[in-house]
Parts: sequence; structure tokens; C-alpha cells
Amino acid sequence: MTVQGMQPNHSNHPGELDQPVYVVDTHIHLDLYEPGQTAALEQSLESPELEYVVAVSMGLESGRRTKTWAERYPGRVLPAYGFHPEQTLPSEAELASLLAWMDAHAEAMIAVGEVGLPYYMRQEALEQGRPFERQPYLELLEPMVKRAAAWDKPIVLHAVYDDAPLVIDLLERFSVKKAHFHWFKGDARTVEHMARNGYFISFTPDIAYEEEIQTLARRYPVEQVMTETDGPWPFEGSWAGQVTLPTMVHAVAGAWARIHAMDIGEAAVLLRNNARCCYGV
Repeated sequence: MTVQGMQPNHSNHPGELDQPVYVVDTHIHLDLYEPGQTAALEQSLESPELEYVVAVSMGLESGRRTKTWAERYPGRVLPAYGFHPEQTLPSEAELASLLAWMDAHAEAMIAVGEVGLPYYMRQEALEQGRPFERQPYLELLEPMVKRAAAWDKPIVLHAVYDDAPLVIDLLERFSVKKAHFHWFKGDARTVEHMARNGYFISFTPDIAYEEEIQTLARRYPVEQVMTETDGPWPFEGSWAGQVTLPTMVHAVAGAWARIHAMDIGEAAVLLRNNARCCYGV
């Protein structure tokens, strides 16, 4: 396929990075990096080939730290605020404070996120024979979805496997159109539903070595995919033992290009355009 207005890279090896490739990292937790990793992170953020990152948050204090990063790198760090589901529920007072803070910073937010449902925490509890109530997390997610709808902003979602259909129902109920399911995993029926609704997904460096992710990459519409790192989450393969940095999305774009037998320059333009459609930048 050919992207209009782009000069093709005539490499004989699809996916090779033999010329400058401009990329975006649509999902990263800047506030979770250790102090000793900051220098490498800043150098990666300043790479001329990295257009921007979407920096998501875990809660109120995380959002405040993310806001500081966005103020340091205006236009390069685009902040998203929310409550990550893989943690203990906030108290009523804590949730009220978070929502009030989000309301006060709505104009500065690129998206609502990271929000969703706690699949991995729930699975751990069930494996250990402990009960786990998912309903309170759905109730927590609803005001986040409502805000994305009211503000006409994308929502960044942590919703995999059997959690995803519940989240889709909520998105449809409140007519949220721009949804980004990051690092998604799920069954074929859910994948088809998400694609049909126009939702976006993004791939991390594990696309280079995880068969489940490669299968999803082959199936999902090429106009609805993006690149991410989910840094500082660590990866295996050639990244084992390395700090996860935003510029690693170059390799994600390359791996995705190889799966589709696509020129890397062509793939990078398409992936950036997809991010622009999702996030409006």
C-alpha cells in the first residue's frame, strides 16, 4: 500500500531502518522511571526522530508528576490523567479529589487515561482462591468514560481478554468514539467488535517476539494501529536487561512493517497518521 504524499524508501528489506524514521510513543508512564534512569529517558525524549509521547497517569499524585513532565517538554510530552485499574480502589474522598483535579485540567489533557479494569489483579486473586469484585472498578470507570464523552477526548484503556467487552459496552453507552486499547489481548470476536467501532490499539516491543501479538497485528486494520512502549515496563528478546525508552518505538514500527511486508518509512508515516487521527496531533 502507498501513503499519499510520502516518498517511498526503496530498501529491499521491509522493516529495516536505513533512513530517518519519525515515530510517536502513544503510551508511556514517565513518572514511574527511577531517578537513575532519568538521564537516558531525557535523552530519548529529546531525540529529533521522536515527535511526541502520550504520558498516562496512575492517579492524582501520578498526574501531578506527569503534568510536570509536560511543562518541561511542551508539545513533546502530551499528558493524560486518570486512575490505573491494577491497584487498590481509591476512597470516595480520593476519587473526588482526582476527578476535581481532572476537571480543573481538562483543557491541558490530551486524553483520559490510563483507566480500565484490573484483569491481572483479578486473575491473581482467583488463582490464590481469594474473591474479587469487579463491579466497583466498573463503577470507577464510568465517570472517566463520561468525562471523555463530555470533553470529546480520547480515552486510554487497560482492558484485556474478558474485561474488554464490558468496557466496550460502557463506551457504546456513552457514545465514546475515540478509544485507545493499549497493549491489547483478546478473542477474535472482541477484536472484530473493536475494529468495527473504529477503536485504536497499539503495539509494544513484544511484537518482535510474541506470537499472540503478531497474530493480532496481522488481523487488526492497519489504519487503526499505533506504536507504544508502556515504559518503564521491561521487555525480553534483544531488550532484555535494558531500560525501556520512547525511541524503542522505532523497533516496534520496524517489526510491524515486516509483518505487513511494508516499507519501514511507509509504515512509520501510516502509524503516525493513525496517532494523529486518534489524538488529534
